[in-house]
Amino acid sequence: MDYYTLGKTGLRVSRLALGTMTFGEDWGWGAEESAAREIFDKYLAAGGNFIDTADMYTNGNSEKMLGQFVKESGSRDRVVIATKFSYNAQPGNPNAGGNGRKNIMRAVEGSLQRLGTDYIDLYILHTWDSVTPAEEVMRTLDDLVSSGKVRHVALSDAPAWYVSQAQTLAKERHLEPISTVQLEYSLVERNIEFEYVPMAKTLGCGVMVWSPLASGLLSGKYKPSEAGAEGSGRLATLAGSDNPAFNKFTERNWKIVAELEKVAKEMDRSMAQIAVNWVVNRPGVASVLVGATKLYQLEDNLKALAFELPKELQQRLDEVSKPDSRFPYTFFEPSLQGMIHGGSSVGDKPEGYEQPVFIPGKEEESTEDKAA
Repeated sequence: MDYYTLGKTGLRVSRLALGTMTFGEDWGWGAEESAAREIFDKYLAAGGNFIDTADMYTNGNSEKMLGQFVKESGSRDRVVIATKFSYNAQPGNPNAGGNGRKNIMRAVEGSLQRLGTDYIDLYILHTWDSVTPAEEVMRTLDDLVSSGKVRHVALSDAPAWYVSQAQTLAKERHLEPISTVQLEYSLVERNIEFEYVPMAKTLGCGVMVWSPLASGLLSGKYKPSEAGAEGSGRLATLAGSDNPAFNKFTERNWKIVAELEKVAKEMDRSMAQIAVNWVVNRPGVASVLVGATKLYQLEDNLKALAFELPKELQQRLDEVSKPDSRFPYTFFEPSLQGMIHGGSSVGDKPEGYEQPVFIPGKEEESTEDKAA
């Protein structure tokens, strides 16, 4: 397993991170304790060191299981534990959720207790609450770093303007900066390419990807070539729910799944391996979360790093999954940029002079970009 530093930090994390939202059966799906332990042990044996959880996953049992596994395996100094706060587990108590100082200070103590550790390697704001000022969030997270309870901080599922504001405040006020942004990214969800990837690269953040298999849509469980494409499982169960992350059954997405199936057959690889490999090698991506309820699923995902996807096949996947251009990003594409620069190329400086700018839809990038 290769390791990248997370953003502009000295923290080295494996390219595949283990997601533990599946640790526990409290939500009606997931892995019971013995199966979760097998998954944990296999991940460590493969060289993985980056493990992600959250205070609300399986009602807190994900953190408890992870803490128990880390203690029993004696791996605390080896593993990088990431956990998250934001969601409210106490209905009727508005300050038991959100991103205000009161809840952050409450939430971190709960996570430390459930994890059975005295520090968290990466503490992540789970979701923007649309209320708390970035100043309050970043100062509170900086206090946690100063206290030794947290090593690094991150934001997840927040507007790009908010992340930019928070990172700018941190740098100007000498607070702990954002090391990474955790975002959904897959062949069927590429919208972070418009704003977030250039933002992260410019502001010194890594991109930590969640749901590279689109909640299972790209796992191989759903195949348009076979009867009953919509299949069963979590997506079929939660389709039509209020959570847009699970609303994946669309005409566009089935076209992507069909092309993915063809590429997988040509490569003699599983659909999941191809989908994860595609995401891992995208510009700006530091680490990709993979989760499993069965050991064989993790074993399959780990093989996603064992091959290189030929350029021709990659381009086929790029084309079928290309997001629609939208305002104002259409103005940043090469054709209109040429009108601004008098017909000269925006990349007319000698190679190595500066990193090239990534433009959605333009798939050429340097090795340096990939390892950002």
